[in-house]
Amino acid sequence: MSAVMKPDAVVKPNAIAFDGALICAVIGLIAMGTIMVTSASVSIDADDPLHYLVRHVGALVIGLAGLAVVVSIPTELWYRTSFLLLLVALAALVLVLIPPFGHAVNGARRWIVLGPITMQASEPARLCLLIYLASYAVRRSNELGASLNGLVRPLFVIAAAAVLLLAEPDFGATVVLGAMSLAVLFVGGARLRDLMLAGLVGGALLTALAFSADYRVVRLMSFRDPWADQFGTGFQLTQALMAIGRGEWGGVGLGESVQKLFYLPEAHTDFVFAVLVEELGFAGATLVIVLFAIVVYRALALGREAMLSGMHFQGLVATGIGVMLGFEALVNMGVNSGLLPTKGLPLPLISYGRASTVVTLVALGFLLRIHHELYGGQKRLVQRGYVR
Repeated sequence: MSAVMKPDAVVKPNAIAFDGALICAVIGLIAMGTIMVTSASVSIDADDPLHYLVRHVGALVIGLAGLAVVVSIPTELWYRTSFLLLLVALAALVLVLIPPFGHAVNGARRWIVLGPITMQASEPARLCLLIYLASYAVRRSNELGASLNGLVRPLFVIAAAAVLLLAEPDFGATVVLGAMSLAVLFVGGARLRDLMLAGLVGGALLTALAFSADYRVVRLMSFRDPWADQFGTGFQLTQALMAIGRGEWGGVGLGESVQKLFYLPEAHTDFVFAVLVEELGFAGATLVIVLFAIVVYRALALGREAMLSGMHFQGLVATGIGVMLGFEALVNMGVNSGLLPTKGLPLPLISYGRASTVVTLVALGFLLRIHHELYGGQKRLVQRGYVR
């Protein structure tokens, strides 16, 4: 039976341990994303065709720098500062609603403007909330698994964050936050019946909210039959479906997409996957799905291995990152292919979105650090009696 190892008991590893499969998959996604952002955006600005590519590469550089910083910091520090990170997350979600700081685009106030920096508040907030939930599950493990009261406290925090997200409004980020939170609390020891009750209540509230706004109802109705109003409410989805249909097995060729030429809205952001399938076909789509599957599998496997080794905080963080990235990718590809109603969620590392790219790379930095701590110092942990 594994002894519970507190995060401050993590031994600083001597050897550097790399997760080769995870690193290769991430490099593959970065390469695919850079290619597709370039292809999907090159015709948007005739005077500066590389406008979005330059900014995308800038986000990659910042994100990789953030990844390197996270890899160099022991996870113990994040455990100890989890409450501070919670305050940062809530402050960001409040700040974005204040007009001098929040910037509205297409009727949604989701971006914080701090001087020259523009950042989507929900992206770093979700990662900070994940770290807080993981630390809570470790610190309050007995309460979490013993009664409903132990589950109510973190759910209250998540509910407050969800209310702030819906005020932007950002329904997609709220759904991702809910899925990630329930997964972390379940793995952290919460009783299944309590989580099912919380899931039913949360699902009912989100369903009610989905039908409370006219634009959401329109999206749901157009999702059911986009061809009924293909030049109106169903325009974006029908254009995405035509792009995917044109791709067939091998695609029409890189850079040869027709739908990206001002037919498909948001072709370089939320609907870049449709352009990818059009240009690279079923083969390209399969490659992207496999790369995401590797990332998610390695995150969940790493979480399980860390939990079994007594590294509960690290295991919960890895599990939460795996669920978060997997859920975002699943929803985005489902929306592009008409399997899910339209949601404003990017495809991590593939879509153009600087905040999403930076935060995704930082989250992957946590996975690499956890892998390093688990495997680089495993023998010493056993020798010192932290793991039995």
